[in-house]
Amino acid sequence: MDQFSTDVSKRTLAALQRPLRLTRLGMFAEVAVRSLWPMMSVIMFALAAAMLGLHEAIAIEWIWALVGVTAGACVWAIAYAVRRWSWPTRTDAMVRLDNSLPGHPLTAILDAQAIGAQDDASAAVWRAHQRRMSARAAVAQAVPADLRVSARDPYALRYVAVLMFGMALLFGSVWRVGTVAEMVSGGTNTVATGPVWEGWAEPPRYTGKPTLYLNDQAEGRLVLPIGTLITMRLYGEVGALDVVESVSGAPHGAGPDTAPEMAFDFKVNQSGEISVSGANGRSWDVAVRADAAPEIVILGAPKVAALGEMRLPFAAKDDYGVEAGEARIMLDLASVERRYGLEAEPDPRAEITVPLPMPIAGDRTAFEENLIDDFSQHPWANLPVTVMMTALDAAEQQAQTAPMQITLPGRRFFDPTAAAVIEMRRDILWSVDNSRRSAQILRAISYLPEDVFRSQTTALRLRKLISRIETQARYGMDEENRTKLAQDMWDLALELEEGDLEDARERMRRAQERLNEAMKNGASDEEIAELMQELRRATEEYMQQLQREQAERRDGQDPQEGEQGETMQMTQDDLQRMMDRIQELMKQGRMAEAEQALQELQELMENMQVTQGEQGEGGQSAGEQAMEGLADTLREQQGLSDRAFRDLQEQFNPNAQAGENPDNEGRNGGQGRGESHEGQQGQGEDGQEENAEQGGGDQSADDRSGRVDEQDLAQRQQQLRDELRRQEGRMPGQGTPEGDAARESLDRAGEAMDQAEQNLRNGELAEAIDNQSQAMEALRESMRSLGEAIAQEERDQQPGQGTQDGDRRASNRDPLGRDQGNSGATGSDSEAELNDDAYGRARELLDEIRRRSGEATRPEVERDYLNRLLDRF
Repeated sequence: MDQFSTDVSKRTLAALQRPLRLTRLGMFAEVAVRSLWPMMSVIMFALAAAMLGLHEAIAIEWIWALVGVTAGACVWAIAYAVRRWSWPTRTDAMVRLDNSLPGHPLTAILDAQAIGAQDDASAAVWRAHQRRMSARAAVAQAVPADLRVSARDPYALRYVAVLMFGMALLFGSVWRVGTVAEMVSGGTNTVATGPVWEGWAEPPRYTGKPTLYLNDQAEGRLVLPIGTLITMRLYGEVGALDVVESVSGAPHGAGPDTAPEMAFDFKVNQSGEISVSGANGRSWDVAVRADAAPEIVILGAPKVAALGEMRLPFAAKDDYGVEAGEARIMLDLASVERRYGLEAEPDPRAEITVPLPMPIAGDRTAFEENLIDDFSQHPWANLPVTVMMTALDAAEQQAQTAPMQITLPGRRFFDPTAAAVIEMRRDILWSVDNSRRSAQILRAISYLPEDVFRSQTTALRLRKLISRIETQARYGMDEENRTKLAQDMWDLALELEEGDLEDARERMRRAQERLNEAMKNGASDEEIAELMQELRRATEEYMQQLQREQAERRDGQDPQEGEQGETMQMTQDDLQRMMDRIQELMKQGRMAEAEQALQELQELMENMQVTQGEQGEGGQSAGEQAMEGLADTLREQQGLSDRAFRDLQEQFNPNAQAGENPDNEGRNGGQGRGESHEGQQGQGEDGQEENAEQGGGDQSADDRSGRVDEQDLAQRQQQLRDELRRQEGRMPGQGTPEGDAARESLDRAGEAMDQAEQNLRNGELAEAIDNQSQAMEALRESMRSLGEAIAQEERDQQPGQGTQDGDRRASNRDPLGRDQGNSGATGSDSEAELNDDAYGRARELLDEIRRRSGEATRPEVERDYLNRLLDRF
């Protein structure tokens, strides 16, 4: 071999050191697996049997036999391994690596040129061949080991051994392996020294406690929940072990004629002792953890909705959770005023049982809920009753509240005839003996039907009910017929109370009468609010009907005829103010004044002529009135926002106001120059100097007044929200896409105003300003949508019937000299017409904002607000 071939072979073998080493290790693994798999399988079989306790369950003779078989298998496995063991050499690894490469490059590199070595051309060819083989060998990778022994283990005994060993690790114990030698050395007497008993303590499932394996519990004190199930199992010679316990409360012990037991099952009912007597026995002092009874309490008096629905709050708790509960309502007969129909002895009636609501998800150990139900149709409605609530836990322990005396809530009827029907219905359900008397009273009430009923149909229904009552009173009234009769009387009373009137005037008159009766009968605040809402709806419907009637009359007569005569004109705003006044008087308890105001409202409604939607106040249309109202709301909201910002400035820099506000635009921004912070006339320069001289002397007074100012702002914000809510009911364009968009924007504005009010009450001025900005943006969007709706209505009108919006449009200008557009945004809808003074004013404003935002001494919340203004404009 020449020098070139020697250098090539050395470089190649040096580069192949790592692949050769890994290939040799793989070959060693193959030899180990193929030689030692029988021995490993035998060892895993033996360990699995010992760990699973097989030697504890069979006789000692069988144990000796298994030990002999295991020893013989180990000898055979060792011989098998020695016979097949061969240590792989470096040459073996090189041969395997060379065989894995195409062309056997390692063999070619180690070869020498046999002929032609003296020929230069032949030598050049040989060197080129070796270089090519060296390059091919340089990319060689280690040959993976072949660990498959399926040909030598066709029955897969190695997998069975691995499976058994894995099961022993999961379910067996390594400590049992050591007991094999003890049993073998001790002969037959060693069976009693092993663990020949087992026990488990299983607490009740509702406790959520885990099951305990008693063999793992040390002797001594053991705390268990009451009701825990103890299971004991004894193994080995009968009678060698016994279980003695005093926790179940039952007698235990084997009599002279009783066969020994090998299994014990009992529950822990009391503290005591559990002991296993015999070899390897154990004893525990059991302390019982008692299950506390549940607790339940009624949190207060029931709250009653306007239509009679009851909401009764309660709280319950239990150490492991409340399972169920119920409320029992019983008639308090001693507290019932026994007169009229209640004078007779009541028919037997079962108490009312209502299941209590439980939390669907979450913890039941302690919770608060409300019992919500409507007992308006029950015979005990509006009568004295006694309420008791019961709670039950999983251990079937009960807790009960103290009896609470209440008046069972139910719907109240304010129509006199409906109230009379309901009272007679109650009397019939109270006692069948009241049937004849109830029929007589109802017949007397309906003697002149034209004075009582608004329709003949209702009068005929009542007469039919009276005939049914008289017939069943004569021939006997069973429970089924009484139930049907009570349901029919309830339906009739609802029709009398609520009515089914098509005429808006009659609905309004009915609502006024019901409200008047409610004030006389001392209705609750919820009932008054519900009746006032009904009156508002009925009045609005009547106004709309009256507008349509007036429009029809004007179409059939000359304009001059319509102007003759004296008529009283009222707008919807006037009616809303009158009804607000009535509701306010009722809330204050001034019922006499409220009745007088309601009577005046009734007289005005009878004699008034409502202003038309198409020709309203000042000759404006309904859309223009709505637009003007929204514009006023927007201006007031802007003023509130400006005042909140001034308060925020003074909160962090109280002495900066005099120098930074030379025009004295106080906190009531948008309300004119020269006005003081509290809405009074400014004092001019002298007043400013006087305030400056006072300096920090009034600081404490300002701090005290700050909270008052914030509450005043919150009150004004609430009033503005109420005004917006009133305007929502008068928005035109209902049913059109533009009108719906305007209403959606108003809803967003209302939500933002509510948030701003809450922020102001909490003293969070920065958050309030953000919410007020959102409210103003939503108002502008609503006004844009409303303007589109009005324009669409005008386009839909016939020629000559359109309104002259241009002549009636306001000429107000914003601080930059632009006309305010119909959309509500700052500036006109057309191209802005700005003069030099307006441009200069805009530049001054922006420069001032930039200057203030760059002052590091200002509060961070103020600078954040100024930066947002710069980002927007």
